[in-house]
Amino acid sequence: MTWETLLIYAIEILCFIPALVLHEVAHGYVAYKLGDPTAKSSGRLSLNPIKHIDIFGTVILPLGLMLMGGPIFGYAKPVPYNPVYFKNIRRDDFLVGIAGPLTNLALALFAALLQWLIYRLFFDAVISSVFMQYVFFIVLPYFAIINLFLMFFNLLPIPPLDGSSIFALLLPIKYLPQYYRVQQYALPIFLVLMLVVPYVFSFSPIGWYLDATAGQISQWIMVFSL
Repeated sequence: MTWETLLIYAIEILCFIPALVLHEVAHGYVAYKLGDPTAKSSGRLSLNPIKHIDIFGTVILPLGLMLMGGPIFGYAKPVPYNPVYFKNIRRDDFLVGIAGPLTNLALALFAALLQWLIYRLFFDAVISSVFMQYVFFIVLPYFAIINLFLMFFNLLPIPPLDGSSIFALLLPIKYLPQYYRVQQYALPIFLVLMLVVPYVFSFSPIGWYLDATAGQISQWIMVFSL
């Protein structure tokens, strides 16, 4: 493994950690503002990454992807919350669920805006500085695409991902019991789609989905994208 590859992985990790932490803190903060103290009392409003580590999603999965030569990606431990504190359970559950993806969208747009400002106002500095070239051509594009990946990945309607609570809001009430029964089988199916299918069929449904959503949007909003 070359030093350039190690440097890219280091940049990916440095972009991935704040994107993941702020995503989770957003869930807990919105729940707290809606009257639920669960996340705060369990220490999940902290910006300390250790508080949000999920052994598989934050350690094993990113490490496995790195060893296979793929991008560093994963998820954190879901923020605990208790819907009994909410005044309107379906609405407030949706607000808590959407807070994480919207935070990642805001971070991606911030990276795009910063890159556009550098391009318009300080591009001479980019040309003349190796550090600025790394910031402009590597750090900001990685930060944007990682946040977009996290956004669209978490919008999948599969527990424990955020899309499960968002999708539940859209379902008619009469179908909710069936949906919640199906949820218990969703995560194993998701892991098969993510880890097994690519090796058996040389095709990744999750990878295709992320490329078609996050990858495409990244190209639209960035001056220079990956």
